[in-house]
Amino acid sequence: MIVLQDNFESKLNFKTYIALGSFDGLHIGHMSLINKTLELSKYNKVKSMVYTFNNHPLSIINKDKVPKLLIDNESKLNILDKIGIDIVNLVDFNIDYMKIAPEQFVINMLKFYNAAGIIVGFNYKFGYKNAGDVSLLEKLSKILNFELIVMDSVMYNNNVISSSRIRNLISDGNITEANRMLFQPFMLKGKVIKGKQLGRKLGFPTVNLQYNTEFILPATGVYYTTIEYNGIFYKGITSVGYNPTVEPINIKISIETYILDFNKNIYDENIKVYFIERMRDEIKFDRLEDLITQLEKDKFYAESQVLQKN
Repeated sequence: MIVLQDNFESKLNFKTYIALGSFDGLHIGHMSLINKTLELSKYNKVKSMVYTFNNHPLSIINKDKVPKLLIDNESKLNILDKIGIDIVNLVDFNIDYMKIAPEQFVINMLKFYNAAGIIVGFNYKFGYKNAGDVSLLEKLSKILNFELIVMDSVMYNNNVISSSRIRNLISDGNITEANRMLFQPFMLKGKVIKGKQLGRKLGFPTVNLQYNTEFILPATGVYYTTIEYNGIFYKGITSVGYNPTVEPINIKISIETYILDFNKNIYDENIKVYFIERMRDEIKFDRLEDLITQLEKDKFYAESQVLQKN
């Protein structure tokens, strides 16, 4: 897969079918559009391209309104590579880019990226002040002679799937519902850092995740998770919260995971934590013995689950 960061500077010498969108979550609505692009590019024997952003447009337009991330660019690229996309263009959204007129934007698609076809969602907006829409694309497709495919919304439980809907579900702790709309389970990744090692004293040694604060965080609670370390998957129990039993004045959310059947020291190494199901609320126990009893129940539940390998 070719990865570009090109703001209408390079010219491709082969035909393309291009999926346009922010694709900020890679949910199944996004994937329906991307899979259509793959299908059409193969049928027409040309290259497939996903044209999206390196940074969220609101990071330039209004920083205070930038939404929390559902997926980072590296993970997004890995998924698109696996499904067979030929080219991904991660465009830098900046002031100059923001000022491109809608008509010029489409002309540039043909001029620089040799677009034979363009695939968009039903509510796609583009160009300066979002003045371009599907109606304009339909007119330009006839004038400029390119194929336009407009994808309908994808529904789940009688509502349109959207990144904002998924963010709300995750922040409410409804991971199961959120995952039904995502291409892969919601994931946080980062370096393992040293904590106070209290879990080790209780017989449940945990790894503390140095997470990226730009990501949406699940609601506080205890989750069944799968952990990816060096390409191998393990079952886990992950606590998102303040550890009220042992840290009564903790003000920073911690993400701690007990990895089943795992006894390596992995400080300063990277892991991925995939959230599968919320098991229970975070509880403040009066006695450590009661906490240990609950952790044994959590472990039993996690052991009974089927290990998912994403």
